[in-house]
Amino acid sequence: MFGARRRIEVPCTVEIEQTAESLHAHVDLDGIAAEPGDEVIVHGAPSRIPFGEKMTIRCRATVVRAGPLQRIKARFEGYLELTELFEVSFSPGRKS
Repeated sequence: MFGARRRIEVPCTVEIEQTAESLHAHVDLDGIAAEPGDEVIVHGAPSRIPFGEKMTIRCRATVVRAGPLQRIKARFEGYLELTELFEVSFSPGRKS
């Protein structure tokens, strides 16, 4: 069927840290790489942890693969976002 998106379930490692040095959550998928336009849904990972803690857990993730048009759209939108950052970063500011 045209436009149907393929779903793949894979194990993953989730690292969550909320400390004075870092605030992040990172997912490593086992045996598969996410590509532009793909969606990754992590199952069973906590959405928050107490301040000062770092946690690494194993769980499962569902990767929903993007179709060709969705990949092109995601790449184009990423390019536009990047050029917007350049515009903000290099625009002249007021003199003090």
